[in-house]
Amino acid sequence: MDKRIIIYGAGGHAKTVISLLRLLEWEIIGIIDDGVPAGTMVSGVRVLGNAALLADLRSQGFENAVNAVGGIGNYTIRWNIFRRLQEQGFHFPTLIHPAAFVEDSVTLADGIQVLAQSYISSESSVDFGTLINAGVIISHDGKIGKCVNLSPGAMLAGEVTVEDFAQIGMGATINLGVKIGSAARVGNSAVVKDNVPLNGRVYAGTVWPPVSGKSRQLPADPHYRKIA
Repeated sequence: MDKRIIIYGAGGHAKTVISLLRLLEWEIIGIIDDGVPAGTMVSGVRVLGNAALLADLRSQGFENAVNAVGGIGNYTIRWNIFRRLQEQGFHFPTLIHPAAFVEDSVTLADGIQVLAQSYISSESSVDFGTLINAGVIISHDGKIGKCVNLSPGAMLAGEVTVEDFAQIGMGATINLGVKIGSAARVGNSAVVKDNVPLNGRVYAGTVWPPVSGKSRQLPADPHYRKIA
């Protein structure tokens, strides 16, 4: 197995990814970033240049890449980087921190990152490119879509579905059997007791639905746009 890898993105999440890759004994070739000057060092790893280098790197035989852009607040940024790398033929290994625990019955697609102290329980599935940050709990029979972002400390009860491109904030709690719609956003520390529709937004520190039980239309996420 070729354990050489390119990192795309030189921001804060890149530092976490670099530490994870070193723990897993990957050989980091360098970083690609469209806004950071070539030669910049990030946690001891050099920025090689921007996306114009991707085709040349692929032609040199480097086939593995990791997306280190979180895309908080606008998932399209992270998703478009995946698409750009895919167009050049890169492969996305799934990276699991040694301090995370994933049950044997869990199904994981490519490009997933599972960070320290996270737990994925029995019969769950996680689709392509999802970021499972530190201390996340996905209970039994969870179904997590592609390019989802689960922030540190998010807690998902059993049989929760999180559809493609949704973002769950830090310390948010999702109750048993709830479905979070595509591109929805759940804010930090929110408690979600019922389904959240496509493109819906639950604000930080709130309970959904409201305690009064009265229904209301969730505000649309201004960053949402459909991507095939």
